[in-house]
Amino acid sequence: MADIKKVLVAVAFSNYTQGIFEHAAGLVTQLGAEMVVASIINERDVSAVRRVVDMGYEVDGEHYVGDIKKERRDILDRLIQDCGLDAASVKAIFRVGNPVDELLKIIDGEDIDMVVMGIKGRTDLEHVFVGSVAEKLFRRSPVTVVSYRNPALAERLRKRIPN
Repeated sequence: MADIKKVLVAVAFSNYTQGIFEHAAGLVTQLGAEMVVASIINERDVSAVRRVVDMGYEVDGEHYVGDIKKERRDILDRLIQDCGLDAASVKAIFRVGNPVDELLKIIDGEDIDMVVMGIKGRTDLEHVFVGSVAEKLFRRSPVTVVSYRNPALAERLRKRIPN
């Protein structure tokens, strides 16, 4: 098996982020690897806020991205602390753009050896992979992608296995 030195943890700061992060923290600890956490703010969302502002609605579009980054950084700091990791050893990257494209750029630019991510993002759709960031990353990533399943989803999937 290839030597895993850097693990990218891709999180959307959804209901599944804590489980994904804890799973990744366990992996990096066992592997003695570095952790890079990436969260991509979808450009579509930023464009939608700009359109609302352009229509004259009072939305603080100017601070939208900054507020999201701050909120996500606060959550990440708590996750790092809860997992007992050294905050200085976890690199955090917050970007705006197309999530798949930005994650691929991070994989290449940060010399990532493995990606850990969930199969559901912020939308919490019941379908698995169809058109999702996870599905696209599984097809396009040059490195191994590990998909995290939370216990409830794992149980539902187990029940679907024919006897």
